[in-house]
Amino acid sequence: MAHVPKNPAIPLRDGVSPSCGARPRMRIPAWATVLGFLAERLPRIDRDEWSRRMAHGEVVGEDGQPLPPDTPYLNGQRVYYWRAMAQEAVIPFQAELIYRDAHLVVADKPHFLPVTPGGRYVQQSLLVRLKRTLHLPDLSPLHRIDRETAGLVVFSVRPQDRDAYQRLFRERRIHKTYEAIAPADPAFDGPVIRQSHIRECEDAFFKMREAEPHEGLAPNSETHIERLEQNGPWARYRLQPVTGRRHQLRVHMHGLGLPIAGDQFYPHVRRMPGEAEDYADPLRLLAQALSFIDPVTGQERYFESRRTLDWPPGR
Repeated sequence: MAHVPKNPAIPLRDGVSPSCGARPRMRIPAWATVLGFLAERLPRIDRDEWSRRMAHGEVVGEDGQPLPPDTPYLNGQRVYYWRAMAQEAVIPFQAELIYRDAHLVVADKPHFLPVTPGGRYVQQSLLVRLKRTLHLPDLSPLHRIDRETAGLVVFSVRPQDRDAYQRLFRERRIHKTYEAIAPADPAFDGPVIRQSHIRECEDAFFKMREAEPHEGLAPNSETHIERLEQNGPWARYRLQPVTGRRHQLRVHMHGLGLPIAGDQFYPHVRRMPGEAEDYADPLRLLAQALSFIDPVTGQERYFESRRTLDWPPGR
């Protein structure tokens, strides 16, 4: 589907923003109907389901009017639809609203809740839940944390402010503090600064790894790590990432021989993506605090999670 500007007049449905695709201009169109176009270009939804959605007004044109299944294909026109899952499992945990003003929303996310729609979750994503409950159709996350991670997520309320806030993250002008529970290695004499080159695992797209020295790759990630307290075989650590690579904190702790408790990917894969969750054993990783100078208002901002990490069994 082509990436084209969306018509802002097309509304949310159940907190979900419309997806938009442009029908390509062709001298001789390959499809007689919009239904044929959608069924071929978006095959994850079969033709019968597209037909049902169109019959129920769930596919509309640029004017917001429903497109029935027999709508003729017209070159260049745009079509809008709302992503939905036929059977979406309910995530039985709720986020807490930490802060809201005209520019920002800050939510305290539970473990297991994805920030944005993706994979098997749409309605059960933090973004869709907040859009629906706060009635903020332009809400947009300024950063991401893993679905398995709990803690703070910051959202921009107004589109005109978004780039200024996102620049804070791009230019590393935001201070982030995490907490994690991991093994209490007596050989750990932190605080330490972990720097490495993080790259995708060749044999598992859902995992990352640190490059080996012989690969000759310059560091692209940095985390400051210190131990806060010990409780039997476990310890609580403060993690302060300077960069924001995918799975950075999990990979760096694993690289130190201190895999975070409850991690399903590191050091070994315990559950594949999409497998049933073990709600009793969450990843003990918390986005605990954020601070920055607000680029829109000039205020000093500091937000702190109200959540805490439980010690794993066996302490």
